[in-house]
Amino acid sequence: MQQIMENQTSVSEFFLRGIPGSPEQQQLFFGIFLCMYLVTLTGNVLIILAISSDPHLHTPMYFFLANLSYVDMGLTSSTVTKMLVNIQTQLHTISYVGCLTQMYFFLMFGDLDSFFLAVMAYDRYVAICRPLHYCTVMSLQVCSLLLALCWILTHIVALTHTLLMARLSFCVVGEIAHFFCDIIPVLKLSCSDTGINELMVFALGGTVLMVPFICIVISYIHIVSAILRVRTPGGGSKAFSTCSSHLCVVCVFYGTLFSAYLCPPSVASEDKDIAAAAVYTLVTPMLNPFIYSLRNKDMKVALKRLLSHRRITAS
Repeated sequence: MQQIMENQTSVSEFFLRGIPGSPEQQQLFFGIFLCMYLVTLTGNVLIILAISSDPHLHTPMYFFLANLSYVDMGLTSSTVTKMLVNIQTQLHTISYVGCLTQMYFFLMFGDLDSFFLAVMAYDRYVAICRPLHYCTVMSLQVCSLLLALCWILTHIVALTHTLLMARLSFCVVGEIAHFFCDIIPVLKLSCSDTGINELMVFALGGTVLMVPFICIVISYIHIVSAILRVRTPGGGSKAFSTCSSHLCVVCVFYGTLFSAYLCPPSVASEDKDIAAAAVYTLVTPMLNPFIYSLRNKDMKVALKRLLSHRRITAS
């Protein structure tokens, strides 16, 4: 891959436009984004520790939630850390190799987020619509297979886009109209034919975005249908309460994702794209731990037990 990059480009670095604003606003943004990044790391680490330390949470749903928390940290770290460094140093540059590396990890973690949300929706579907078969359908072997499949597929997709980008020529040092190396803004800087890249963005990107979303919608159609058939007083609300946290996360994640990538050209703008990207790369991963901990009784108990144990150990 290194040889391909050397042969295809004479550009050694790009400029990242970053978040628009005056120098004073940039320092304000730095403080806000740094705090949000630290909260994101802290919240997701607490979720992982709470799940791993509580035997009652060693179930498929929380197994994938722990993996989702890990992926959220990776998604935020792959984009926001470079932006924070650039704001602080006032050097809005990223090397060519660094740009492709950032693109690969952003795509992989972003696609994993989508895949894990779909798998978690399927888990809720099995738990509510086929409860007697839950232990068989969502066994440890099946969960491990689903986890491996998610990682392999997203790795292939991210690597495909990265290698296709590496074959392009970049004749001049250009400014990427974003705060990280996203595919479309980088493609606009290429001086070679980007037809294949654009086709793969449409084909692979559309598939990776829409297939998990359709799976989630279908799962919830079956879940709602099953809940409406429940005759036990309070049984339907109790069943749906196990899905409410996941549904909130899905709405926030796909809402911002669709606004960034499926917005009509007449409405879309670079500033709106940057704002939407900031939401799904930083705000959504930061909110996920709060959504799951505030709306899930089991997580509340596990977090309280974890934090109280830490206090006792510290004292």
